[in-house]
Amino acid sequence: MRHPSFHHHPELDRQSFLLQRVQPGLSGLMDGSLSTLAPIFAVVLATHEPLTAFYTGLATALGAGVSMAFSEGLSDTGDLTGRGNPALRGAITGGGTFLGGVFHTLPFLIPNYHAAIVVATVELVFLAWLRYKFFRTSFLRSFVSVTVGGAIIVSLSAALGVAAAG
Repeated sequence: MRHPSFHHHPELDRQSFLLQRVQPGLSGLMDGSLSTLAPIFAVVLATHEPLTAFYTGLATALGAGVSMAFSEGLSDTGDLTGRGNPALRGAITGGGTFLGGVFHTLPFLIPNYHAAIVVATVELVFLAWLRYKFFRTSFLRSFVSVTVGGAIIVSLSAALGVAAAG
């Protein structure tokens, strides 16, 4: 048994926490946020039916969450990489993916779908802040990284939605 006073390294504990908990969670939140934008915005602009967009977003968030949980959980055992327990890592990533997708899906329960655009923007700012806080990147760099991906996805899916609407 190790004596805690001889083997405790706060910086190693922080790095393990970042690698095994924060990174999978943030990866999931970002994936869920970005990957569910496309179907939600394409559907709402094609149908102008916020409730249909809500169900589309909910189904996408559920599917993406399960997919990412399995993908992350089966990616490695954690023994060689030090990334921790694969089942826990998968659960964190899958849960984060679902939450990232469902947060900007919920506003589509409001009949005015323009509110959802505001929520998606706030969510992207929050993700940038998380990257800034935990990974010591500049807020501006994090914001640009996250929002450029979101802007590309929304633009492409909006074009598809408008095309589908005829």
